[in-house]
Amino acid sequence: MKKTKRGSEDRFIRAIEVFKKHGGVLRTTEATNAGIHPATLYSLRDAGVLERLSRGVYRLAENPPLSNPDLITVASRLPNAVICLISALSFHDITTQIPHEVCVALKYGAEEPRLDFPPIRTYRFTGKAFTEGVEIHELDAVPVRIYSPEKTLADVFKFRNKIGMDTAIEALRLYRERREVKIDSILHFASLCRVADIMKPYLETVLT
Repeated sequence: MKKTKRGSEDRFIRAIEVFKKHGGVLRTTEATNAGIHPATLYSLRDAGVLERLSRGVYRLAENPPLSNPDLITVASRLPNAVICLISALSFHDITTQIPHEVCVALKYGAEEPRLDFPPIRTYRFTGKAFTEGVEIHELDAVPVRIYSPEKTLADVFKFRNKIGMDTAIEALRLYRERREVKIDSILHFASLCRVADIMKPYLETVLT
């Protein structure tokens, strides 16, 4: 019995070290690929050593509180998705809107994700409109894919009927006040998203 108990303790210690090596957050598949047996994972969860962020996502309970748990959870569950629109505006501090769900860009044709928490709203992007303008931000050691401020401005105008023109114009004004204006980058993404003609009058009024 003592040998069995000692073996369990060794497995727990190794599992905790694996979590620490990966910043304290792992998906179940990542944990098992790293050599953690599912039974060990669930035992650590039941013992309070791990906490469940979302279905299939765990973190070390001893770690400091997450700076942005919703974005980290979404990035952990949906590594190929990109944070977009209101959620990206909020991250870049160029909106007064408070996101009540995480806005997520998915490649057209991708399967609709199933998350029990946090609530998400998905938007479909194609080609370069999906792949360009992606920034990787490390949040609590978790890489989170977020569209750049300039790409997000173009996206907001593209989805203005859903987001609201007032929100789009406000984002431009706050962008001018709080960030370095990169007009060439904005125009590039405006053209990419096919909203250049719509954005130009507002760019001339707000940014000049």
